[in-house]
Amino acid sequence: MDYDLTEDQQAIVETAREIAQKKIKKVREHYDKTEEYPWEIVEELRKADLFGVYIPQEYGGLGGNAMDLVLVVEELSKACGGIALVVAATALGAFPILLYGNDEQKKKYLPDLASGKRLGAFTITEPEAGSDATAAKSTAVLDGDHYVLNGTKCFCSNGKAAEIYSLFFTTNPGRGARGVSCFVVEKGTPGFDFGRKEEKMGIRANWTYQLEFKDCRIPKGNLIGGEGRGLLIAQSTFDVSRPGVAAQALGIATGAMEEAFAYARVRRQFGQPVISFQAMQHKLANMAMDIEAARALLYSVTRAMVKNEGKKRYTKESAMVKCFCSDVAMRVTTEAVQMCGGIGYMHDFPVEKFMRDAKITQIYEGTNEIQRNEIAMAMIKEAAQTGLGKK
Repeated sequence: MDYDLTEDQQAIVETAREIAQKKIKKVREHYDKTEEYPWEIVEELRKADLFGVYIPQEYGGLGGNAMDLVLVVEELSKACGGIALVVAATALGAFPILLYGNDEQKKKYLPDLASGKRLGAFTITEPEAGSDATAAKSTAVLDGDHYVLNGTKCFCSNGKAAEIYSLFFTTNPGRGARGVSCFVVEKGTPGFDFGRKEEKMGIRANWTYQLEFKDCRIPKGNLIGGEGRGLLIAQSTFDVSRPGVAAQALGIATGAMEEAFAYARVRRQFGQPVISFQAMQHKLANMAMDIEAARALLYSVTRAMVKNEGKKRYTKESAMVKCFCSDVAMRVTTEAVQMCGGIGYMHDFPVEKFMRDAKITQIYEGTNEIQRNEIAMAMIKEAAQTGLGKK
């Protein structure tokens, strides 16, 4: 399909594709097995300016938008979803600053994030607060010109590798959802330390850490958007970041299909290539249809978000693309393993890794059950506003 990419976007795709195919594919198994952080690939991404494709030029970026970020993440994920998360998680950490930060905060943090000199991270999750962010127990108490942070955050992608974190703490426990605030916290701040490194089923090339705060003092100027606006900032961030998860899922699905298709063309059974059997052809056709439908939805929603930036929120649509593309990724990678038979189940063949990597896309940045809640609630609200169903 021709999606009418601009010349700049096509150049971004070609650059990301070259890194994915020539640099990432040959090392993805190593990083999956060892769980080392892929610093050699980070350096390639830095040199190619792929960290800043969506950040305005005045803050050191290339001046693109969310569509450019989606294209980068999709291409990198065709080789490895875990390594692609280096870029996606940094963007997730940058979005609260980009959307709600003041000019001083943007000038201080965005240039380093745009260049990849310092990686970014984001987490709102706590051991007892996942989908229900209002159950968070971590606190930020104002003390003169500083906030004092205490508590634990978990499941932080880019974990210990990041240096700039967008995090959420309760500044007024008595106000519930209206008492959550967003802060920038820098690695190395006294009182900020790292807990355990998580051992994961997939995306093992990216570090996931627990973050520990004990009387951690940060300047008052690190508050983003004002006290009590944390959940709004988180929700607005997810509106623009969930297409990135969808792009990761789409890339994973595409990479799995390509590997399975290539294998089915050369694997012979009963004297003929496996792909000559109708059952295999139907699997391939279903995979291709799912992927193309997912890409069409993702690109159309992302372009609409860019076109109408600042005019409306795309909570429903971003939930749709995240949910649909990740469900597609799980279906396609499962079928890719099935198409490859026994070898597809082995660690030394790439499709089982794609399947493991795909699963998290149905879970993080809001489980797909939460996405369906978001979609349905938006539909109910729209119906109430238009009078749909009333006699």
